[in-house]
Amino acid sequence: MTDADRPDPLTSLLTTLDLSPAGIVGGQDVFTGTSQWDPMGRVFGGQVMAQSLVAAQRSIGASRTVHSLHAYFLRPGDLTIPITFTVDRIHDGRSFATRRTQASQDGVPILSMIASFQTPDDGLDHQIDMPADLPEPDDVASDTSYLEGVDHPIARSWARDRPFDMRHVPSPVFFSVEGQQVAHQAVWMRATGTLPDDLDIHRAALLYASDYTILESVYRRHGVPMVTPGLKAASLDHAMWWHRDGRVDEWLLYVQESPNAIGGRGLALGRIYDRSGRLLASIAQEGMIRVPRG
Repeated sequence: MTDADRPDPLTSLLTTLDLSPAGIVGGQDVFTGTSQWDPMGRVFGGQVMAQSLVAAQRSIGASRTVHSLHAYFLRPGDLTIPITFTVDRIHDGRSFATRRTQASQDGVPILSMIASFQTPDDGLDHQIDMPADLPEPDDVASDTSYLEGVDHPIARSWARDRPFDMRHVPSPVFFSVEGQQVAHQAVWMRATGTLPDDLDIHRAALLYASDYTILESVYRRHGVPMVTPGLKAASLDHAMWWHRDGRVDEWLLYVQESPNAIGGRGLALGRIYDRSGRLLASIAQEGMIRVPRG
C-alpha cells in the first residue's frame, strides 16, 4: 500500500469500528468487520477487542453501558480476511446484562470475550489519585519524533499510521531503556483528531488504545528494548474496567506497572486518567514474553 492509498489513521479506526450487521444465526447476533493495515500482516489485538465490544454494544441498546470486559487472544488474526463477530446474549437482568462475543476468521476463533453492562446507578465513590509529579503532555516528546527517519516498516507505520499520539514518560523503549530499570512507566495519549460525541465509540477507542503499551512495563523492568534480537511477545489476555466516562480525543494519562514476570509470561496493570485527574479505567494484561538467553 502506497502513502497515497493509505487512509487517515483516525478515519481508518472509525471505519473499522463500524461493523456490518449480518443478521441473527442460531439465536446469535452476527456482524462482520475489516482490519486496519499493518506491516506485519497481523490484526492488532486492540482493534479486534474494540470491534468485539462494538458488536456486544449493538445488542444492548443505549440504556446500559459497559463496565467490565475480559478477553482471551486465541490466534493471530490475518488482516486480509474479514472478521466475523458472533454475540451470545447470555443474560439480561434488571441492572446488569452480559454478552459473549467470539471473533473468527474462516470459521476459526481468534478472540473470545465476555463483557458486562450496567444501567447507571448511584453508589459509593472513591479512586486512587493520579500521580502528581509527571510532566504535562506538551512537555513530553511525541513517540513519532523517536521513529521518524528510521528505515523499517514497523517504525514507519507506528510513526504515521497510529490514530493516537503517544508520549512516553520518561521515554519509549523502542531502541533502548533509558534511566533506571523500574517496573513502571506512564504514557500520555490522545486521538489524532476529533471523534463523534457517541460515548460508546469513545469507550471502544479507549479499549483499543489500552493495548498499545501496557506490556512495556515488563521490558523496562529488565532493560529489554523492543529491538532486542529474538525477542518474542504476544498478548494472552486483557481485562478492562470502565469507571467514569471520558473523551479519547483529549489528553489521557496511562499509568502502567508490572507486579510480576515468570515462566515466559509478564503481568502488567494500568490506570487511565483524564487530565483533570479523574480515573476513567483500570486494565490488566498478561503477555507471553520470551527473551533469548544471554
